[in-house]
Amino acid sequence: MTFRTILMAGTALCAGTALSAADLEVTHWWTSGGEAAAVQQFATEFESQTEHKWVDGAIAGGGGTARPVMVSRIIGGDPMGAFQFNHGRQAEELIEAGLLRDMTHVAEAEGWKDIVNPPSLLDACTVDGKIYCAPVNIHSWQWLWLSNGAFEKAGVAVPTNWDEFVAAAPKLREAGIQPMALGGQSWQSSGAFNVLMATLAGPDVLQKVYGDGDAELAAGEEMARVFKAAADMRDMVQGSNVQDWNQATNLVITGQAGGQIMGDWAQGEFAVAGQTAGEDYTCLPGLGVIEVLSTGGDAFYFPETGDAEIEAAQDALAATLLKPQTQVAFNLKKGSLPIRGDVDLASANDCMKKGLQLLADGKTMPDVNMLNTEDTNNQLNDLFVQFFQDTSISAEDAQARFVDIVASKD
Repeated sequence: MTFRTILMAGTALCAGTALSAADLEVTHWWTSGGEAAAVQQFATEFESQTEHKWVDGAIAGGGGTARPVMVSRIIGGDPMGAFQFNHGRQAEELIEAGLLRDMTHVAEAEGWKDIVNPPSLLDACTVDGKIYCAPVNIHSWQWLWLSNGAFEKAGVAVPTNWDEFVAAAPKLREAGIQPMALGGQSWQSSGAFNVLMATLAGPDVLQKVYGDGDAELAAGEEMARVFKAAADMRDMVQGSNVQDWNQATNLVITGQAGGQIMGDWAQGEFAVAGQTAGEDYTCLPGLGVIEVLSTGGDAFYFPETGDAEIEAAQDALAATLLKPQTQVAFNLKKGSLPIRGDVDLASANDCMKKGLQLLADGKTMPDVNMLNTEDTNNQLNDLFVQFFQDTSISAEDAQARFVDIVASKD
């Protein structure tokens, strides 16, 4: 029995309890303070611009927790109306199984090919010429967030690059400040490592290693330097006893930690806390080394349900997500960049303006999720969460395991 057969059978069995025509359940993993404020903008715009109702289906724990739950529901015949995934290859198997709707008709009616920037975001939604998702933002991982107050307390100038941050770590510890915050979730560890890779070795190295599966490059001296930096980072994060990414961000916001490598979604947490970029905290794109942004982010997919009324609501949501007003309201709260360049972001803070300028200058790179399958990313997650938590694993041993993953990636 195929996934599609299972889905349609489950839909038929559950017909008596299906959502009403105006109700659309939307699942996502945006549950932190900044994320919740942002997703509320989607709900508000959807309900004000259409006759339909947003039924929130937030799943706490991040993408690693939420994605399996979403997939299980879809293949088990209990699909939601829409769901959030990252740009890239995460939905490939669902598309191949015929479980997701082709949204090309909405994309063409709304002119997405003319407004989505960079075009790679829409390309990531496209399989065999059909568009399956609605990209909603550009998120970049390559940021170092620093607490100005923490460095002032330690009597050290706020760093302007990664090396200065590493050099300041002993002074921070002497002042009773955690040098660097890192949550315990595995994706945070691999994400931080990938930032070191993109900014210390360079985006071309990351592209060749992940995009081309270049195991020889993965084993070389450039990557050895990245693993040495990762070992430095491991020393800096010792004592960062938090689990969730936003808990780590809060350590920076409250001055308990000097800094954190995290994507630009961290801006939403600083905003909720009432902090001002350039005054209370400093942001360094590309760790102050190579100023480059990955063009990853989030997109919404729409499962097959066999219900014409739900399909109408799905179409309405897809169109609403890319409207100028929606893009501005959501991204200002989320800390991400809009996927269309024709919107007014005059009220953006200093950090978002830095990101907008890098995007305008074309200083971008592919997101790791566009280069790796979910299986490869999970292997990297396992490697780096172990490396950052177990000091007995040498940089050389970690690099050897990394090479094996790259050599066997699909």
